[in-house]
Parts: sequence; structure tokens; C-alpha cells
Amino acid sequence: MTDTYAPRAAVQARPAADSAVLDVVVPVYNEEADLGPCVRRLHAHLTAHFPYPFRITVADNASVDGTPAVARALADELPEVGVLRLDEKGRGRALRAAWSASPAPVLAYMDVDLSTDLAALLPLVAPLISGHSDLAIGTRLARTSRVVRGTKREVISRGYNLLLRGALAARFSDAQCGFKAIRADVAAELLPLVRDTGWFFDTELLVLAQRAGLRIHEVPVDWVDDPDSRVDIVATALADLRGIGRLGRALVTGALPLAQLRAQLGRGPLPAPPAQVPIGLPRQLARFAAVGVASTLAYLLLFLLARGPLGAQPANLLALLLTAVANTAANRRLTFGVTGRRHAGRHHLQGLLAFALGLALTSGSLAVLHATTPPSRPLELAVLVTANLAATALRFLLLRLAMHHRP
Repeated sequence: MTDTYAPRAAVQARPAADSAVLDVVVPVYNEEADLGPCVRRLHAHLTAHFPYPFRITVADNASVDGTPAVARALADELPEVGVLRLDEKGRGRALRAAWSASPAPVLAYMDVDLSTDLAALLPLVAPLISGHSDLAIGTRLARTSRVVRGTKREVISRGYNLLLRGALAARFSDAQCGFKAIRADVAAELLPLVRDTGWFFDTELLVLAQRAGLRIHEVPVDWVDDPDSRVDIVATALADLRGIGRLGRALVTGALPLAQLRAQLGRGPLPAPPAQVPIGLPRQLARFAAVGVASTLAYLLLFLLARGPLGAQPANLLALLLTAVANTAANRRLTFGVTGRRHAGRHHLQGLLAFALGLALTSGSLAVLHATTPPSRPLELAVLVTANLAATALRFLLLRLAMHHRP
């Protein structure tokens, strides 16, 4: 990786007339009725609104109806249309084959029902053409997206994406929208690592891209559900759950070469900001305060539970130690955006230093209180909260220094 930020090269500004900049793949299976209207509408839109040469590839997933004949007729009618015939079903298999064979520098795909408004196509691929981003997805879950679909599909979609966030730490918002694009150089590195050949293909590709440090651009879309959709929701859901389990195991066991991918494809870090500029300070303070409130409540609860059997000082030590470790881990991830194991030991040592200072403040405050006034539980809690506020300020300064002012 480089030491400073280096954007990817943009696609050639004036490509040769016969070289497509964008290849839009339309995977189909038994779509003889919808294929013709879909491709003609897509072709007309690209001709009118896309300022670069383009290609449309119909990827036929072993259809057994008249789809192959319709595809060949479209290819004869429209010079920008090509056909790829596969002997086995699977959307992921079709995309892998079509993208791997395409010479275009930017690759995309969309569902044949064209549920997504084509006005989002140029915003989808423009950041890839310019080199700003590496992958792009349409999202139906952004606040500015406009979506028409039933409650059942809405609940399933949001539930699935929440599951991805919890199980695979996904940061992209919509894994299932059939409207995505990728740079060909990135696809060449990621596709050999994607094992799924069906509907989980998209999710696996996105998770690998995220873990490799690639930039995923999201475009809010207008989307209208296709009432004639042939997707088997139950079978797809079960396959997705198996895919999540398999991919999760691979990530945990280190079976995927993520370090090599990040070194090869990931963007280098931004230049270090001037020391006097506190990057992200307001946001860090807000998140640190939220973590601090939760830690303080947990500390007080643990102190009250242990106060009776252990006494004030041992209860304070135990409660502070447990919450200090959890507080450091939470602030490392949520406040300062540091993930992975790199420097984790050093960060926790800094947290333990803050713990020692907090222990000195709270224990000293308790000792002074007990030496000057009769023991009182409410007064003890008040003194401890005050001492913890002082310890919290010191903790923030120490952790922020340890984590190199990460935004």
C-alpha cells in the first residue's frame, strides 16, 4: 500500500469508437416475454443518456423456453447487444462468466424486470468511470429512495441487511438490489474468491470488497416491485443463511487472503492532518459521551451488586476494571473507528492506564469520604459519579492520543 492517498486511474476519456466503456449484463432464465421489452428499453436509454460507448450482454442461464431465440434476435437487431449462453442455472454463475469475458473497464448488471429506474444508471457508474469508487450499488433503503413494494418483501429485505450487519459487519445498506456495478480491474481480483453461484453472489462480493478496503458507492434509487417475480423467497433465504455461515467461517479462520487484497487493492491512507486540526472531534465527543454514559451506568450497577458482599473499595475495583476493558473496546470501534487487531494491545494498555487513573480518583474519593463523614450509599454514588467524570475526561485524552486522532 502507498503512504498517501492515491485515487484509481479514470477510464479513458475518449475511448475508441468500437470499445465499450460499460457492459451491462442482464442475467435471465425463461424470460421470453420480458427480455425483448427490457433490452430495447435499456438500449434506448443508454443511447439517449449515456455519453460513452456501451454494450448489453444477455446472460442466459440455461433457459428452456424461447429466451435464447429472443436473445439472438435482439443481437441481430441491435449491434450493441451480445448473448452469452450458459448450460447451468445461477445468477452468480452468469455474472461471473459475463464479467470475466468482457473487455469493458466498467461492468454492471440489472434484473430483467427493470424494477430500478434507469435514471440511476449513470450516477451508478460515473464514480467508477472517474476512478473515485471501486464498486457501486443501488440502494432501496436510503432516506431519499422511493420504493413501492409489499410489506412482506420490505420486512425480509430490511431484516436480511440487519443480519448482514450483525453477522458479517457489513457497512453497505442494501445487498439485494439487482442494480450494481464494478470496475473490471477490481472484478478480476475478487471474482476468483467468490464461491457462490446463486443469489448470495452479490453479498459475498460486497463483503470481500469491504474487507479489502475498497470504496463502495451507494445510489438511492426509485424501485417498483415486480408482481411477477419468480424468486423463491424461502429457498433464497435458506441459501443466503448458508452463505452467511460459510463466509463468516472463512473470515474467522483466515481462509481468505484479505491482507493481500487490502495491500493490492485497498486505497492508501489519507495524508496525516496538521497536528493542530482535531479531525472529527465533535463526532468523537458525541460517541465517546454515549459510550461513557453506558459505561457509567454499568459501573454503578456492578458497584451496587458487589458493594454488599465485597465492601466499597473491592466493589469499586471490580466494577471499574470490568467496565474499563469494555469501554476501551467500545471506544476503539465506535468512537475512533479502529477495527482489526493491529495495535489492539497498545490501545488496551492505554485503557488500563486510564483505568489506573480512574481507580486512583475514585478510590481516593471514597477514602476521603469515609474518613470525613459517616458512610452513606447515596453520597457514595454521588462522589463516585463526580470522580468518574474527571476520569472520563482523562480517558478521552489518552485514548485519542493512542489512536492517532483517527476520525
